[in-house]
Amino acid sequence: MRAHSETVLRSFYDFHRDIGTGPVLNPFPLDRARRGRRAHAHSNPMEPARNDRAGLYRPRVPKRVPRSVPDEQFNEIFARLPSHRDRALVAFYVSTGARASELLSTWQAGADPGRQLISVVRKGTGEVQELPASTDAFVWLRLYQLEMDDAIPRGRRLPLWWTLRSPSRPLTYHAAHRMFERANAKAGTSATLHALRHTAAYRMAEDPSLPLTDVQFVLGHVQLTTTQLYLTPRKEVVIRRLLAHHAEQTRQAAARIAPPPAADYRPESLDVLFGAGAR
Repeated sequence: MRAHSETVLRSFYDFHRDIGTGPVLNPFPLDRARRGRRAHAHSNPMEPARNDRAGLYRPRVPKRVPRSVPDEQFNEIFARLPSHRDRALVAFYVSTGARASELLSTWQAGADPGRQLISVVRKGTGEVQELPASTDAFVWLRLYQLEMDDAIPRGRRLPLWWTLRSPSRPLTYHAAHRMFERANAKAGTSATLHALRHTAAYRMAEDPSLPLTDVQFVLGHVQLTTTQLYLTPRKEVVIRRLLAHHAEQTRQAAARIAPPPAADYRPESLDVLFGAGAR
């Protein structure tokens, strides 16, 4: 937030300096070490452009690893969901990687169980994109449709997701968030609805048979570098692997311990046959 504010203030003073209504010197100047150089003087034109014109007082923004939902917590949350609609929503979120608002934009004609695809309107571009989803998601969707068959309007261009209480209204972004918050409270967890997108991205990126470019396409990332964030292993995965490593080391160490000689053999005789120290 502070970094964004610094950029806004520097742009504000630059604008008023250029039109002659502000101070001659910008109180938020660019870094002197970079200011005298031409922007992107040594950049590769085949690579994405970098923002080299950093402000002198701009704080360094740490790169955070996307927060996902561990499998144990996800199972706890899913078990607390009260309706087929909520289970279908969460199953689609965690299998498609769609943003919360994108999945809520789906029309009734956008769900195609035969092809196992669901169409969403992409945030930013407004383009309609088909996303593969799990079979479980479509099973929960069908149960939700059967449960609400007489309660929601039907139409190919009508929303797919509706409120459960009468009168039925299209499900909103904030209502979906509240649904997930209530399930979190019952499960005693602190996951967010957007974390389901990160969870889906991690699961896809950890699959060796799935190219990272495919994950980029499904998530709707413009740059592949954004998708590469999910190559960083999750904390719970690292801990699980290291604990398995330590257990394997202990098992191998126990297997390397030579058993004591049988009671019927004298140690001196074994030293003569096999040499001292063979035991």
